[in-house]
Amino acid sequence: MQLKNFCITLAPMVKKLLVSLVFLFLGVQANAQNTFSISGIVRDQKDGLPGAGVYLSGYKIATVADNDGKFRINNLKPGNYDLLVQMVGYLPFSKNVIISDKSVQVNLVLKENAVQLDEVVIRADPNRAKYVAQFIEMFIGKTPNSAQTKIKNPNVLIVDYDPTKSLLTVKTNEFLIIENKALGYRIRYMLDYFEFNSRTRTIYYSGHPTFEELKNGANKRKKYIANREIAYYGSSQHFFKSLFQGTTKEEGFIIGKIVKIPNPNRYPDYQINQNLTQLKTLREKTGIRKVAGKIDTGLVAFWTKQLEMPKFIDKFSRAEVIADTLVHYLNKNLRYLSYTDALCVQYTKEHESLAYSNSGYWIFRPLDIPDYEISVVNLMQPGVRFYENGGIYDSKSLLYEGFWAYEKVADMVPMDYVPLKK
Repeated sequence: MQLKNFCITLAPMVKKLLVSLVFLFLGVQANAQNTFSISGIVRDQKDGLPGAGVYLSGYKIATVADNDGKFRINNLKPGNYDLLVQMVGYLPFSKNVIISDKSVQVNLVLKENAVQLDEVVIRADPNRAKYVAQFIEMFIGKTPNSAQTKIKNPNVLIVDYDPTKSLLTVKTNEFLIIENKALGYRIRYMLDYFEFNSRTRTIYYSGHPTFEELKNGANKRKKYIANREIAYYGSSQHFFKSLFQGTTKEEGFIIGKIVKIPNPNRYPDYQINQNLTQLKTLREKTGIRKVAGKIDTGLVAFWTKQLEMPKFIDKFSRAEVIADTLVHYLNKNLRYLSYTDALCVQYTKEHESLAYSNSGYWIFRPLDIPDYEISVVNLMQPGVRFYENGGIYDSKSLLYEGFWAYEKVADMVPMDYVPLKK
């Protein structure tokens, strides 16, 4: 009763202050309810491991396990996270954690790294330097930023080339340490796998990067910010973030389709097979050496080439696709993207650079289409889930061509990167 009377008789200014404090407190409480934590213990088969580094893949978020091996990462929004753990003498470790509506506790058990604990004899490979150079070019990229991005420990790379499959594979038992002096990041990268098929010219790689800031002065900081802005805007991360928010058009993206149509320069299968069968039968009956001029070798080559030609070719569709027709609501933290054919995404606030045009990743477009940065997004599964920060839940669901295939590790920014407003 005394408290009630006291409140009523407060001066107007004091009452306003008290009300503000109450709402501020309620706001903090509401915020706290929307963020969660990942906690747990890092250990080997017996004990906790003090000093183990625990990182959040794709972010600048990290912590160190205490004397009992325990750790905690706070202020996380609902989403799909990969925890990475680094400890000298142990293999790098990763664990996927999904936060939906509550904090998560995990138990992380590391295995000893036999490569570090035992003396290993490595056989000399005369082609190793060539394979490592190929890997670096296709992993770091060929953008202007790649010239200032170096792998500091390439000796940990384990490379293998299978000539029967034309397949280069690269793996490692340790984190790759990458220094990007263009964007100002030091990256620890856990490489899951890397494959390059030189026959089909396709590259597949997957891994978990974590970021930390390089030391910098005022001048370097200004350069880093400018380069990060260029790297972020127009990227796949920027696109999916705006797609989640429903602002793709305002952000400068035009969504279209690449439609597959029958190849007008290829004869139908039945006609190709019929001609090849007739030529093969004639060859068997007569023999080229016995009856000169009976078989036209040029004709054989023509129909053989017809058989090898693609049945379908890509056609640039001019019809704009409305983002709302592609995106489906799963819950407040997760969206679902599904479509047919392939998406063609143009970023209208940046034009193709000369470096990109000469890179080999260039996408064909009609001559009357402006030279915007164009990326093609192929859906490898029925659909793909993505988060508010632009992160992809099913990373193997998408295959990029064009600009997003051109930009690689040298142009990555953290998932928690906050861009300046354009």
